Amino acid sequence: MPELFDPYLVKTFKEDKKFLETSKVPIITVSASYKEDLKKSHGFPDDDTIEDVVFSRAHYSMALGVAIQIWGKKIDPKKAWIVDPTNYVSHKNWNSIELTEIIGKTIARHPILKTIKDLIDTFGRGKMPILKSITPPLLHLTESIHHPILSFHIAAGNILAGQGKKILQVITDPHVRDEFVKYADQKNIKFCVFNEDTKIEFLEKAAEHDVKADSNRIIITGPPIDPRVIATKERKHPWRNGPINLCLATGGLGTNKNEIEAILEQVLPELRKNNKYKLLIYAGTHQDINLLIKELAKKHKVKISKLNEKTAKLRIIYHPQLVDANELLIKYAFPWADGFLTKPSGDMAYDAATSGSFLLTLAEWGEWEEKIREVFEQKDIARKAMIDDIVAQLEILSSTKGKSQSWIEKAMHNAHTIDPFFLNGSKEIAKAIKEF
Repeated sequence: MPELFDPYLVKTFKEDKKFLETSKVPIITVSASYKEDLKKSHGFPDDDTIEDVVFSRAHYSMALGVAIQIWGKKIDPKKAWIVDPTNYVSHKNWNSIELTEIIGKTIARHPILKTIKDLIDTFGRGKMPILKSITPPLLHLTESIHHPILSFHIAAGNILAGQGKKILQVITDPHVRDEFVKYADQKNIKFCVFNEDTKIEFLEKAAEHDVKADSNRIIITGPPIDPRVIATKERKHPWRNGPINLCLATGGLGTNKNEIEAILEQVLPELRKNNKYKLLIYAGTHQDINLLIKELAKKHKVKISKLNEKTAKLRIIYHPQLVDANELLIKYAFPWADGFLTKPSGDMAYDAATSGSFLLTLAEWGEWEEKIREVFEQKDIARKAMIDDIVAQLEILSSTKGKSQSWIEKAMHNAHTIDPFFLNGSKEIAKAIKEF
């Protein structure tokens, strides 16, 4: 057991280990240090003000989506249980967790750094400083598990596959990184992939690395999406007239901060002048973005209303802890928003489209997000956001001049009638782990 100074975490560690061992579907991810919500879920005292260290909303939200698919309406550890070993990294190794977040946030807030390949590799590949730190708690948590484990992070999946554990590794994006094929020739690991093209890319990548991958162990499932998000499209209809409900969103690392600022400088004056738009901003767990929004709102004299005031012109979703921020996003953004302005990531883009919303995409984080953007552009649900002229773009996209419907209405209709393939990923992954 790792050296844990919080006595409640010692107790949650023992309970998490037991739940994983006795659950039909043990789920492992690497996303954030949601220690306080972890304590809350086990019935121990928690502090709602402590900031989480966050690497990714996607690796949490997608794992949760499949768990909810398996649970149904009530959490049942016997059916499925999620654990993130980040929560149990020892005190002496905690610096590596903070370093990983700092590297990610630095790159996310300075777009020029994304062109420096060695920095990105340090953060996103096998050199991640977090790897050695999560390995001891991960191995201890799973040491007595002999049935298949569902993995939502390649680092955790590879560590366990290397130990001979049965692993169903989810590749959430239509993109295959080199590290995914490391153990692809072993019979103890199978893979869930986005689509047929991703499966072909996987086999090609394996061949490049002289790894003999079995195509029968590569299962096409579609993207894993929380069923609660998909259900929200039933509560809204394609926009035709009146104010356009817009959700402007950052990512788990606070990505696109500069673009968010540029958009707000243009849209906030519109909120003050007229009733064409309503804006909900997802700042996630990022206090600096939360403060930026408040400063700009004050500058442009726009009132920030409470989250439950759904007819308000401006609202913010912010919480220092990932689990709570994610729940607020599901409760307030997806049922309400006509459109999302967000990078085309494997959580926000999937979620936005399957909630029946249109997408205006911010700058991509990497090649995988370029592919995601292309997927939704081809379905005429998404377009690139014109960052420097966003108000004019919204005017054009909402116009019906010479047309029976605006692009916004058409895009939302396309989102509402999207191929069921995009809606069934969590079901297919749940099916695949049970059939392993």
